[in-house]
Amino acid sequence: EHSKIKLDTKDVFIEITSTDLTKANITLNTVVAMFSEYCKDQFTVEPVEVVYADDYPGNTFTKPGMKIQYPNLELRPMESKIDRLKHSLSLQHLKPEEVRDLLQRMSVPCDLDPKDSNILNVKVPITRSDIMHECDLVEDIAIAYGYNNLHLEVPMTFAGAGEQPVNHLTDLVRVEMANTGYTEALNWALLSRKDNFSKLRREEGQKESSNVNEYVASCMPVSVRDPKTKEFEILRTSLLPGILKTMACNKGQELPVRIFECGDVVVQDSTRETKSRNVRRVAALYSATKTAFSVLHGALDQLMYGLGFEPLHEHTSESRRGTYTLVPSDDPAFIPGMQAHVTVEGTVIGVIGEIHPEVLGSKGFDINLPTSAFELNLEPFLDWL
Repeated sequence: EHSKIKLDTKDVFIEITSTDLTKANITLNTVVAMFSEYCKDQFTVEPVEVVYADDYPGNTFTKPGMKIQYPNLELRPMESKIDRLKHSLSLQHLKPEEVRDLLQRMSVPCDLDPKDSNILNVKVPITRSDIMHECDLVEDIAIAYGYNNLHLEVPMTFAGAGEQPVNHLTDLVRVEMANTGYTEALNWALLSRKDNFSKLRREEGQKESSNVNEYVASCMPVSVRDPKTKEFEILRTSLLPGILKTMACNKGQELPVRIFECGDVVVQDSTRETKSRNVRRVAALYSATKTAFSVLHGALDQLMYGLGFEPLHEHTSESRRGTYTLVPSDDPAFIPGMQAHVTVEGTVIGVIGEIHPEVLGSKGFDINLPTSAFELNLEPFLDWL
């Protein structure tokens, strides 16, 4: 009640609390500028000196014991080349004075440099915090001049649009899986640690894989800082949780259910600038009242055949296709003895098998139907095809 603004309120104290000093300053300046219009002495404010405590932890901008006066209403100086502004919009016919007038029309104070008419001295006001670079000035000139008045020109260079190879390969895989009778699912790239690891009976990875083409069941995940919900804690390291959750939500549908998904998983990679790496994968499952691993195995064979590979035991000397083999694996998400790694040229690129009952039960995804699944890395095929 004490802090309410009433009709007879004369003094208003504006306080901003933020974890980002720059954003706090922008917000404070904007609010102060708007309120100051209604002051008795229009556009005047009383500054406040903020004193940081001696035990303040400090950062790049503020130190313990520092005294800073807020708000800072000084105009931010900015210099720009008029020729560059005109060239960006093909407005070479404009005079320097006309460029200046167009910016002033957008509430941007500016003047020509007395020594060089090609230099525009801009003073960015606190009400235009959106102006950060010269391209923002170009946008303001275009708005003031009128978008419909700009002259359209065909660029002198030609750049044909093309699909990224990994996306083209993914589209081909989608068609192949759809032709096999599987329905595509699209799931969130974010999920919880419980879904990604615990429900699959997998342990969270503690080290990176040295082979970028290798399929690793338990990778080091990329975590989300301060997630808004426990459902979005990390970026997925496998597509299996997503299609299993989809199956759990559709177990009431007519059986059998065939689902697949093509998408990226994200793993940690200290050799990259972002310390992480996207890996394109495909995953599929087959769920019915009875175990039918052979049906899923057939879908894998057809997919691999479409990618130019055939089983090693079917390979002949006349064949120009590559070969792949299934070797025993020990992925805890699958039933022991009923699973295998998919290997090509000695590299493990995926896994296939019968999903473990605990993964399908109440402790897992609560599907309670015999389910087979496979997951493959697609990116190695870009080198092999």
